[in-house]
Amino acid sequence: MKLASLREGRDGRLVVVSRDLARCAPAEGIAPTLQAALDEWPLTAPALHVLADELERGAIEGRPFRAEDCAAPLPRSYQWLDGSAYVTHVELVRRARGAELPASFWTDPLMYQGAGDRLLGPCDPIELGGDDWGLDLEAEVAVVTDDVPMGLSTAAACLHIKLLMLVNDVSARGLIPDELAKGFGFVQGKPATAFSPVAVTPDELGGAWRDEKVHLPLVSQVNGERLGQPDAGVDMTFDFARLIAHAARTRHLGAGTIIGSGTVANEAARIVGSPVGSSCLAERRMLETLWYGAPRTAWLQPGDRVRIEMFDEAGHSIFGAIDQTVVRYRWPGEVQR
Repeated sequence: MKLASLREGRDGRLVVVSRDLARCAPAEGIAPTLQAALDEWPLTAPALHVLADELERGAIEGRPFRAEDCAAPLPRSYQWLDGSAYVTHVELVRRARGAELPASFWTDPLMYQGAGDRLLGPCDPIELGGDDWGLDLEAEVAVVTDDVPMGLSTAAACLHIKLLMLVNDVSARGLIPDELAKGFGFVQGKPATAFSPVAVTPDELGGAWRDEKVHLPLVSQVNGERLGQPDAGVDMTFDFARLIAHAARTRHLGAGTIIGSGTVANEAARIVGSPVGSSCLAERRMLETLWYGAPRTAWLQPGDRVRIEMFDEAGHSIFGAIDQTVVRYRWPGEVQR
């Protein structure tokens, strides 16, 4: 089953989407929003599956589906938590700012709490507020949970994964070092995050969903040129069940909690000329420094276009594409020129 939120009000209007991403049908008789559906998932999920089946076999016509009509599947989330499950990526990015990788990072996940009050749709612009930001994309996978009790085991956590999405976890690399030096985590270094047009139930991935990982390449492009296509199931040190259990160690997680994988990365990307590539510019720049002595890739600038997508084995887009353009942000009161 594939679900999306068309732009309407703050929380969107829930629709089911055909597997080929061509058509959609409103779910208003079942739940007005995705959050409302997740709040009562045992009741709404079966009805949504029936509606999706009717759309798929043509029993209902639906309407054309367009990614540009979409908000994020969850335009607002009570909790957006992002992990760093690919430790090979963490090591490279820390090296870029002269920080050592503690041994504990291989056994205990990193995670930060992002801003869930305004999540971006797949075609919303990325706003750049200053040339010192060092604007970067981060291509990721995320899961959405139902209600998760505090202290549950990793084995039990897998039962709470209800949906999956793609993520562009935008970062301001130029602001992060000074912010982390204060010892209190990200705020300014993490602008608004964008999500894929649709969220899908795990069964939509078939055999690619196993061991609480997505075993498919995640393709990212900048200005039409491929940045990377690392396999999201390879070198993922902590699977999604482990990330959920980590997040729930001292708190209950409300239905609609989003948990990200962190930037998808493969160890093979370190080989010069590897087709695997990277899912963010910071990793690419660090690899270029290792290979050539200095970075060659620039940070994102106004006019740059970012595209993130995942395809099944037949080459069909699963989640639709995150397709964003960087724009210069005009501060409140700034004179228009």
